[in-house]
Amino acid sequence: MAKYQTGLMKTICWAGWLLILSLVSGCSGTSWNNPYPAAESTANILYSSFSERPKHLDPARAYSSNEYEFIAQIYEPLLQYHFLKRPYELVPLAAERLPVVRYYDAAGAHLPDQALSSKIAFSEYEITIRRGMLYQPHPALATDSSGAYSYHHLDSRQIARSNTLADFPLTGTREVTAEDFIYQIKRLASPSLNSPIAGIIGEYIVGFSDYRKELSELQQRQQGDADGSDTYFDLRSYEIPGVELLDRYSFRIRLRGKYPQFIYWLAMPFFSPMPWEAEAFYSQPGLKKRNITLNWYPLGSGPYMLEENNPNLRMVLAVNPNFHGENYPLEGAPGDRESALLERAGQPLPFIERAIFSLEKESIPYWSKFLQGYYDTSGISSDSFDQAVRFSTQGEVGLTDPMIEKGIHLNTAVTASVFYMGFNLLDPVVGGDSEPARLLRQAISIAMDFEEYISIFNNGRGVAAQGPIPPGIFGNRAGTDEINRYVYELHGGKVRRKGIAQAQALMRQAGYPGGRDPVTGKSLILYYDTTSAGPDGKARLNWMRKQFAKLGVELVIRASDYNRFQEKMREGTGQIFMWGWNADYPDPENFLFLLYGPNGKVEHGGENAANYSNPEFDKLFVQMKNMENSPQRQMIVNQMVEILRHDAPWVWGFFPKAFSLSHAWYGNVKPNLMANNTLKYKWIDPELRARQRALWNPPIVWPLLLLLAVLLISLVPAVRLYRRRERSSAR
Repeated sequence: MAKYQTGLMKTICWAGWLLILSLVSGCSGTSWNNPYPAAESTANILYSSFSERPKHLDPARAYSSNEYEFIAQIYEPLLQYHFLKRPYELVPLAAERLPVVRYYDAAGAHLPDQALSSKIAFSEYEITIRRGMLYQPHPALATDSSGAYSYHHLDSRQIARSNTLADFPLTGTREVTAEDFIYQIKRLASPSLNSPIAGIIGEYIVGFSDYRKELSELQQRQQGDADGSDTYFDLRSYEIPGVELLDRYSFRIRLRGKYPQFIYWLAMPFFSPMPWEAEAFYSQPGLKKRNITLNWYPLGSGPYMLEENNPNLRMVLAVNPNFHGENYPLEGAPGDRESALLERAGQPLPFIERAIFSLEKESIPYWSKFLQGYYDTSGISSDSFDQAVRFSTQGEVGLTDPMIEKGIHLNTAVTASVFYMGFNLLDPVVGGDSEPARLLRQAISIAMDFEEYISIFNNGRGVAAQGPIPPGIFGNRAGTDEINRYVYELHGGKVRRKGIAQAQALMRQAGYPGGRDPVTGKSLILYYDTTSAGPDGKARLNWMRKQFAKLGVELVIRASDYNRFQEKMREGTGQIFMWGWNADYPDPENFLFLLYGPNGKVEHGGENAANYSNPEFDKLFVQMKNMENSPQRQMIVNQMVEILRHDAPWVWGFFPKAFSLSHAWYGNVKPNLMANNTLKYKWIDPELRARQRALWNPPIVWPLLLLLAVLLISLVPAVRLYRRRERSSAR
């Protein structure tokens, strides 16, 4: 028993000492709850997060914002958007200068720049790239003393013991050439890669579609003849007539007709250089099974490279040691100098050495870590909106006092996106070009109170749409000129949605008095297809039902997963749906093409999910799409938008407004809705961050002190009992 008591006393004493040591270590300046190593406390590192693993990191296949967040920092397309200037301006990136464009007629004669689009049979883009650009260090480019590639002929044993790219210790690099850009364009045509823009590009680049067909036949034949020893298909052996190499640093792209929007595509990762060595390396049998692919390990020439790809934990970008260099802009938009956005003008990029993106599937833990200073920037979820943002009595948005006290900054911008409710124009009830169907769609457009939707579900983060073109895009008109007069009216100089009585009057004209179906005598039943699920989705669906109920219409919800939803859209079996579109480039064509007849989803597999077709609109679209921005183009866009408002293939919904927060130590923050490669412009003040973290995360020691007191109090009876037994044994 004495031995037991002695052991208990020792245990309690050791626990007390451990608590005391913990308290002492808490005074060392490192917060106890810091999720990062102490050695990183003053490092030049950006801390951010991601919620879903990017599926594609191959620039020929990636087309989602969560994928571009990474690859746009790694790959360098020919052009980029100026970081500061508004309206958006394209500037050279991998290209030495903006492309030289020349126009030709069908006979091959050169035409002036002002030639009519109808006269232009071909456009030629001559592109010269920068000299001295190098790829990041990579095993695919490693060579031995004789110049032979070190890892292009791996045997089965080498592959069997390789699980990550780090298992290939040798790396190499080489200069980027014009041929690498041509190789990437060929990859866009490869059927095996199934690039999402192959169809669009095939309409314009001369010979692209035929080249794609040729590759399909050749690749199928190769698969049939392959013995498993070599799966690399060398695209260099086959040429696209419309893509011509001029010399080591220049090439030419030939398009059918005039397509001014093509220059915007040159600013997307699709048109980044790709060394043939990358495909030769990654195509070796067995590597794909080990996830050693271009989709997992990119190979670029940009300012960053993917140092770590562990999507179940974190992804890390690190500075590319071979980066050729770039300087921060010397000028910007009005107000940028006053906003301290030009303090580092002319300085070499990038400013941040590493960027660590941690997996955060839930918004609440992310928000808590942001407030503690462990993330440098944050969006604002609905759960945390009231904690961060407040509106003045005049409706102006601002930060709450706690956010201001922390030195947090609020950044807002109306996105180049539209969120809309669409009607399937192939549907016998809501579709077609009949007067009753059109009036029904107009009545629903009035009843759908998207101002209320924005207030309830988006915390006011949005602008009700008057048409398909967002603010900031050519074609969008400000003020009262932009009013959709089929849905809105001016009252006392202010724009307001028409009353429900006016919508009910339209229902009567459409043959549905009181919302009743004249065939059944009961409420008209309409069907809404959605992927919404969970508590938030249920609230939105209840709101939707109420909007239709204003007209006496019963809305039936047909929920499904996204794959099934897409299938309904492809087959045209949906009736009413909600969808959205993010701009690929800042041009009205990129929004109006969503309602162009030949882009109908059912008949043509295009992005016109409403399957809307109006011959007059389509004729104007063809006339407008290849025009340069001008008053004449604006007039045509105005006519097109007015046709759409009359026909109402969409309830125009709203343009989302992006809200983001950033800490005082995170600099050069300016929303850029077109550019994806903005990490290189940002900077961090790690010393300020470390001080603020220590201030905001003081060690909370009272629970430990209480525990120590409890242990000490519990020690007293044990000591007394021990002494009593000792005295008893002595007697």
